Amino acid sequence: MAHATHSGAALTVRARLRLARLIIDDNWPIARAAERYDVSWKTAAKWARRYEAEGADGLLDRSSRPHHQPNKTPPHVVRKVVRTRQRQRLGPIEIGAKLDLPASTVHAVLTRCHLNRLTHIDRATGERVRRYEHEHPGDLIHVDVKKLGRVPDGGGHRYVGRAQGELNRIATVKAGHATRNSTHAPRLGICYLHTVIDDYSRVAYVEAHSDEKKETAAAVLRNAIAWFAARGVSVQRVLSDNATARRMRATTGVTPAPSLASCTSAPAPTVHRRTAR
Repeated sequence: MAHATHSGAALTVRARLRLARLIIDDNWPIARAAERYDVSWKTAAKWARRYEAEGADGLLDRSSRPHHQPNKTPPHVVRKVVRTRQRQRLGPIEIGAKLDLPASTVHAVLTRCHLNRLTHIDRATGERVRRYEHEHPGDLIHVDVKKLGRVPDGGGHRYVGRAQGELNRIATVKAGHATRNSTHAPRLGICYLHTVIDDYSRVAYVEAHSDEKKETAAAVLRNAIAWFAARGVSVQRVLSDNATARRMRATTGVTPAPSLASCTSAPAPTVHRRTAR
């Protein structure tokens, strides 16, 4: 178990061990050892007593949580608070007024149950958000396409100003990097970012293309699988929100994942949702 001593501690674990050994092993008087380490007689005696009874493990910090909490909120009240929060989306003050409880008690219950923020609750079901997460890299990868407007060479008008931005648009057309529309105005088009994200590590592979056709998507997936394989990750399943995911076995040899509902149906530990970068 990792140990982290708080900043106000008079003794670290190593210092406690040296103090206790002076008293138990070297037979130093408690008062002398306490003076040596600049602590009280009571503190020195405490660490010596723990060392004698439990050895070095007894010198680690212990939880300050009480063994008994007679005033702890009863389980049936906790269930009422949670049920009201999930069904009516009320805050601690409204729930406290409805159940005749202090708002501080309601807030403490919601915090313990990870329901203190509405973003932790699913909008449709009212249940706490639960996120599936596979155990190993490559067990499942997510495939998606993001559409972004192209920026002219040299920067757009939001960065260089309206006049220079328009000149950059015209220069981009002349360079052959864009076309013109029916009114002869520059048409920069859309950039399609094909993203492949590993479910476990959230490592992303991205390619920019001019379309989102199935041939392009399949080529990106093959490149992504090769890219992950070069880093020791073997892709097992693919999850996508478009129909081409159903035919990925034929084009890439990778098994498509079942529907999102079946992926999330199994119980999974609640973890914080992460955003791919």
